[in-house]
Amino acid sequence: MKHLHNVEDVMTHAVISVDRGTAFKDIVEALRMWNVSALPVLAQDGQVVGVVSDGDLLLKPQSADTAHDTTAEQLMTRPAVTVRKDATIPSAARLMARRHLKRLPVVDRDGRLVGVVSRGDLLKVFLRPDEDIGTEIRELIMYQLLPHIPAEAHVHPHGPIEVHVHVANGIAYLNGSLPDPAMEDIVLRAAGTVPGVVDVKADFTAPVSA
Repeated sequence: MKHLHNVEDVMTHAVISVDRGTAFKDIVEALRMWNVSALPVLAQDGQVVGVVSDGDLLLKPQSADTAHDTTAEQLMTRPAVTVRKDATIPSAARLMARRHLKRLPVVDRDGRLVGVVSRGDLLKVFLRPDEDIGTEIRELIMYQLLPHIPAEAHVHPHGPIEVHVHVANGIAYLNGSLPDPAMEDIVLRAAGTVPGVVDVKADFTAPVSA
C-alpha cells in the first residue's frame, strides 16, 4: 500500500453530482440509486457551488404539482463545505467532525470537483500493513529528521544515535540510543505523524560515554 498522507490518496474518484437545474425528483432518484445522503451541485465549469442532501429535500415539502419545478439550486446548501485534494487526512477529519458531516466534496485549487471523501475513506490509513508503517517511520527519521540534527550529536562525546523501529497492530515501538533526552520527544512526535500509527511507545537509553 502506498503512503497515505493527503485526501487525494484515499478519496473516491468516481463522483455522482447534479447541476443547478436538476429537478427534485431526479435528485431523489439519484440519492436512492447510488445510496448516498448528499450530492454536490456543480456549475457549468465543474466548480462546486453547493450540496443538496436528503435533509434539504425533507425540509421542503413538495406537492405533485410543484416537485417538477423545484431544482437543486433552490434546495442546496451554500456555500458548499469542501476540502482540497492536497489537504492532509487529519485536517479533513477535523473539518468533517467540526461540521458534523459524513462526506466532503474534494476540489482542486480552482474549486472544481475531483472526488469525494467519506469518514470510511479517512479510516483507510489504519488498514495500512505494519511493515509499510515501519518503513515510512524509518525513512522519516533517517532522511528527514536526522539530517537536521547537528553532525556532532551523532558521535562521541554525546554518543551515537540509533533508532530501531518495530510496528505491531499500528503501534510503533521505538528503541535504541539517543545522546540527548530532548531528542526522544522529537522522534516520538515525528513517528506519531505517520498515517496509520495508533500509538508510539519508546524505550531509549542514553549511550555510555567512553
